[in-house]
Amino acid sequence: MAVILQVDFPQLNGPFGDQMSEQFKGLAESIAKEPGMIWKIWTENEETKEAGGVYCFDNATNAQKYLKMHTERLEKFGFTNIRGKIFNINLPLSLIDKADFLK
Repeated sequence: MAVILQVDFPQLNGPFGDQMSEQFKGLAESIAKEPGMIWKIWTENEETKEAGGVYCFDNATNAQKYLKMHTERLEKFGFTNIRGKIFNINLPLSLIDKADFLK
């Protein structure tokens, strides 16, 4: 069963917006190839200096492996206070709220 992984961390001084898109394109391409990753939505809030993402993985095992690897990678980039949480998806309620792509 698919799961959601939520990751966020303080971004400090950026980049954000178009600059983030340019600088992290290679990272996005790498993430797209991760085992079990179905999709990712990149998140950013320049005002609060936070960034992260919401991911859908095919199962909790792949999500947990990715979270471990990604946390270590972010720490090597100098980020701290990385928060990651894995959630099961309540499919019946999600479908009511227009998440038809989960079918």
